[in-house]
Amino acid sequence: MGWITAISASGPARKVLGLLLAALAITLFLLNLRRAGERAGRLAERLSTSERTHEIQRQMLDAASDRPADRDALVKRLRDGRF
Repeated sequence: MGWITAISASGPARKVLGLLLAALAITLFLLNLRRAGERAGRLAERLSTSERTHEIQRQMLDAASDRPADRDALVKRLRDGRF
């Protein structure tokens, strides 16, 4: 156990250990960025899908509001040429 302490107490070993820790920290940071990017992509896709769904639902509601109230109104609309 004494040799591990002696090696880790030397100047070059401490520099190497510091560089390894810095490389590990950078690697973990980059992996976290990648994961965050994937999550943001999924959220953007979900938002896009939601917007398309809402647009379609709005169009359906607009179409439903323009429909004739009953058969007589439909016949009148067809005879007038407005369908």
